[in-house]
Amino acid sequence: MRKEILMLSVKSVNQYYGNNHILWDINLELYRGQCTCLIGRDGVGKTTLINCIMGHLPVKSGTISWQSANEEPQSLLHLPVETRAKMGIGYVPQGRQIFSQMSVDENLQIAMMAGRNKTRRVPEQVYELFPLLKEMGARKAGELDENQQQQLAIGRALVQEPELLILDEPTEHASEAMSASMSNIIHRLNRDLSLTLLLVGHQLPFIRTVADRFCLLDDGRNVAQGTLAELNEGLVKNHLTV
Repeated sequence: MRKEILMLSVKSVNQYYGNNHILWDINLELYRGQCTCLIGRDGVGKTTLINCIMGHLPVKSGTISWQSANEEPQSLLHLPVETRAKMGIGYVPQGRQIFSQMSVDENLQIAMMAGRNKTRRVPEQVYELFPLLKEMGARKAGELDENQQQQLAIGRALVQEPELLILDEPTEHASEAMSASMSNIIHRLNRDLSLTLLLVGHQLPFIRTVADRFCLLDDGRNVAQGTLAELNEGLVKNHLTV
């Protein structure tokens, strides 16, 4: 059995919006080379937790530690967003947030400046995964269809050469065909490129096709986490079914 190597550890994290207690003693562990899904209904704190990991939101209490390959664990607390990117944490936000008036090439070039890519060249594996990014390099990003924009959003994260890639709701409002395409992309990222993945979502059929592990949130609290086989029908009925 392959040894599990801890990459990211969230322990007893609390976060507030004003006086509203949003995250309650949240724990999450990500293991190198695995795909973990952070799941739960809308509004339970999933994106808030991701924003704490990325540094977009402060943590009131608790710890978040990161262990890059062949390095000692270090705290992410108090580190700015751009430092976390350079440490190897890539992020594709909900809604993609590409620069619609810039070309595909310009979107990729800007992204490279934020990450660990020192050559300022798009890694060939990005074009192998998404050939259309090379074919449509001169086209404005806003002229791409939704599936193409999603590929650009992921490509922007990949050119930073991350060790961990976080995808927030990658299949939100996606058609069945787009969800199937995203499932294939995630398998290639995880298995062919050996990326560790954290996916945020609530669509169970998609989650079951891609995940090794899950972490289930409800009302800002941990409900359960473990291997995907441990995501039983009782948990689904009580905490995922709308």
